[in-house]
Amino acid sequence: MNIWKLVAIVSSSLLAVLIACGGAQVAERSAAADQPYMIAARGHLQQARSSLEHAEPNKGGHRERAIELVDQAIAQVNEGIEFARTH
Repeated sequence: MNIWKLVAIVSSSLLAVLIACGGAQVAERSAAADQPYMIAARGHLQQARSSLEHAEPNKGGHRERAIELVDQAIAQVNEGIEFARTH
């Protein structure tokens, strides 16, 4: 058998398996895996938010404003991750 025929058969078979197993889901997970810094940043922001929540509220409104800004930052990171998944 010609080597190129064998390569074509194997490639076609692998493609069929990927499609059958949900290739879109595999690609989506790969996109998330390609965003390790964004995912890490989101985790750090969530930890910061938790710390702010546990802090005493007597900060002249600055603690509450910081929580709002951290929430906005988390939303932006999520949007960035989603953008990377779709582009």
